[in-house]
Amino acid sequence: MHSNHEDPGDDERIVDRVLAGDIDAFEDIVLRWQAPLLNLAYRFSRDRGLAEEMAQEACLKVFRSLERWRRDAKFSTWMFSVALNHYRTTMRRHIPPNVELGELDAVTWAGDLASEMDAAANDSVVRRAVALLPPKYRDTIVVYYFQQQDVAETAGMLGLRPGTVKARLHRARKLLKTKLRALGHPRAVTTQESER
Repeated sequence: MHSNHEDPGDDERIVDRVLAGDIDAFEDIVLRWQAPLLNLAYRFSRDRGLAEEMAQEACLKVFRSLERWRRDAKFSTWMFSVALNHYRTTMRRHIPPNVELGELDAVTWAGDLASEMDAAANDSVVRRAVALLPPKYRDTIVVYYFQQQDVAETAGMLGLRPGTVKARLHRARKLLKTKLRALGHPRAVTTQESER
């Protein structure tokens, strides 16, 4: 996911400048990370205006919390963790999307979940299907598949152990498979995919 960003050490240098009093340097962090933060916010809200508001607020929370970054994880992992917590809190105050399960019938599921998620990551029906999952499974799917993180990074962002992430991914796949089978999809997603 971060291959389009410069050396992660740049984040550390920018944070050092901000903490040394160069408040304007934080703009460099915002410019580097605003698109991924907005993308993640949109995955949660499916509303462009709300996603922009959530991403801006997340940037503010990151700025206000910079001194709490312990540097035992990459800055991006810590930043996304702060953003995820904010997005979850915000979404709890909003009514979940009203989606009829019948709408999911438009999705054809074949092959493994990773390739389907990659192929249909922008498909609103897929996002709606994931949005129907209980929050702990939805969050794990969003970070792992839509944000394209490995198990370790997903664990860091969600504040979980890698084993818990694997268990939640497995359970989320089973839930999706069950829902899709109930809708008559004989080639529902496999639950036997190895995690990155």
